[in-house]
Amino acid sequence: MSFMPPTDSMFLLGESREHPMHVGGLQLFELPEDSGPEFVQDLIETFRATDNVSPMFRKRPAEPVGSFGNTWWSYDDTIDFDHHVRHSAVPQPGRIRELLQLTSRWHGSLLDRHRPLWEAHIVEGLEDGRMAVYTKIHHAMVDGVSAIRLMKRSLTEDPDARDCLPPWALPPRKSSRAGGGFDPMGMLRGVGGAAGEVAGMLPASAKIVSQILRDGDITLPSAPKTILNGRVGGARRFAAQSWEIERIRRVAKSSATTLNDVVLAMVSGALREYLLEQHALPDEPMSAMVPVSLALRAESAGKEFGDSNSVGAIIVNLATDRENGATRLEEIAYSSRTTKKLLGDLSQAQILAFSAMQMLPLAMSPLPGFIKYSRPPFNVVVSNVPGPKNQMYFNGARLDGMYPVSIVLDGQAINITLCSRDNYLDVGIIGCRKSVPHLQRLLTHLETALAELETAWG
Repeated sequence: MSFMPPTDSMFLLGESREHPMHVGGLQLFELPEDSGPEFVQDLIETFRATDNVSPMFRKRPAEPVGSFGNTWWSYDDTIDFDHHVRHSAVPQPGRIRELLQLTSRWHGSLLDRHRPLWEAHIVEGLEDGRMAVYTKIHHAMVDGVSAIRLMKRSLTEDPDARDCLPPWALPPRKSSRAGGGFDPMGMLRGVGGAAGEVAGMLPASAKIVSQILRDGDITLPSAPKTILNGRVGGARRFAAQSWEIERIRRVAKSSATTLNDVVLAMVSGALREYLLEQHALPDEPMSAMVPVSLALRAESAGKEFGDSNSVGAIIVNLATDRENGATRLEEIAYSSRTTKKLLGDLSQAQILAFSAMQMLPLAMSPLPGFIKYSRPPFNVVVSNVPGPKNQMYFNGARLDGMYPVSIVLDGQAINITLCSRDNYLDVGIIGCRKSVPHLQRLLTHLETALAELETAWG
């Protein structure tokens, strides 16, 4: 057995039927041209015949799982692959719609704590002949960013390679929590890691307060209440779609903004139209928690930076009170620049601590009455995870989509996570099925918002 750090055990302690604490991913693959009808079955048999399973995929909470298992990991010598690697098929007519319905159902069910905390579903039966793979793993074992990095390590740029390993057979790296993107739940881990900088936060806090009083336009962790910021149930709905990155880049170049600014403007426009449909758009502008790359920040300032994977977080005004898409983009870009400037003189650890403090209200959400009587710190989390830069393959099957599936919490009923892939941006939206009706409409509104920006900055 091995000791479970408190920052890991809190994800087991905080889990309930209404709050599954696993992260996942849905991948789409186009089968090789020379593949036969048994390609998927052969692949599954190969997966189940794996001898060398990495320690991460062999560990589970120690017995008894309800108490001792929240503090210690135990390791299984043998893996029941019939349980962990599942062969599934989408119901007729085999559209992406049916695949997303299956993913929603799988992501809403809890993992069995008496077994290693992961599952992989290999799916066939899509009408276009493609194969899908949905995987999920508990957040106590790995964060969402690292889970996607594991998926990336399973892939290759060689379409002729036939020796790719599934994630559970990959050799472990030095750190299983390597970053490169933003994981909102993982940000709470930064509270403990940055404890040594608490004293340094006092002058930093004074600087922040002074700049807020001087400028008066910093977006603070206090947002209007919406239907997206109440209690959540256990059922989930998942929606996913891909966009050509070049479309977003053209708007960013024409408007003198960044790609992330344009993505946030798409999210802003989509949320505005969706809430208008629900007759629930607040009069105040909504806000989003978004990542800040500390490595890029240091590089732009001409400084060296030790940990290229570290990220902080900022709150950005989404300007959902503005009708015009171009105006929303301008305000979003200004809010992002202003807030990043606010962090300009803080150290890496101070930024991590400051970012974690903005997330602390989420940790308070289980308290009775907290969600009902307090304002949310922000309305939505928008995470961007770097994916593979080139076309990737898995044993000859071409990767056609890589959609992250994250966690929703009380007070944050949807989570929007993006993953770049070759020339595409894959968007995964997970939400509470009860609190967020017709969530898939957000995909249509994302496209409408991008088209509006293209017209304004074409």
